[in-house]
Amino acid sequence: MTQTWHHLLFSHWRVPAEVLSEHVPREFEVDQFDGTSWIGLTPFCASHARVRGLPPPPFFHSFLELNVRVYVTYKGTPGIYFLSLDADSWPVVIGAKAAALLPYKHASMSLKQEEETIHFRSRRKHPGSPDDSFSISYKPESDYFIPASGTLEYFLYERYCFFIKKGKHLYRGDIHHDRWRVCEADFLIHKNTMVSSLPRTYFQEQPLVHLSKEKQTFAWPLIKLK
Repeated sequence: MTQTWHHLLFSHWRVPAEVLSEHVPREFEVDQFDGTSWIGLTPFCASHARVRGLPPPPFFHSFLELNVRVYVTYKGTPGIYFLSLDADSWPVVIGAKAAALLPYKHASMSLKQEEETIHFRSRRKHPGSPDDSFSISYKPESDYFIPASGTLEYFLYERYCFFIKKGKHLYRGDIHHDRWRVCEADFLIHKNTMVSSLPRTYFQEQPLVHLSKEKQTFAWPLIKLK
């Protein structure tokens, strides 16, 4: 599968590892940088989604997404564990659940651009799920740079797989793209009730926020680990 990501924003808050571990399967270790773990909210627009070698399928080749991510390791390999992934397309939600076993939920979303500023809004509408919401405006505030090894930005962004537990089995999904180029962002959060299972005190601090350039990505079928 290949797709292109646009207007991708990373917003990160510190959350103690022992708190996040309660929401992550015990087989995966919550990763830390200088003794601190992080939770990330990542909104973006995806386009040109298709199986490599085939034309884009109707109805779900372009969509908006918001994912909630925790940084973990499994047997020394750094990766991502998704607490949730919201999308504004029912075909994407259904297809990703079936093909990638990921916890997608349906949401009402919008993304508008005014000059350099992006306005993103999301409110979950999935049956039986909390109506978690996220609303933010953002624009670039610095030059783009490639995170250097050993920095917090490198720890957060240089991860090229995600992990899943389904029943008794563990899986890894590999993702390929070129190195991240990010910049600092000027932003204003209008509303954030995402991850309503966590105490809101963890979201009262100002987050660490970066923007990424447009990026084409490639994903491979899941690999069964256990």
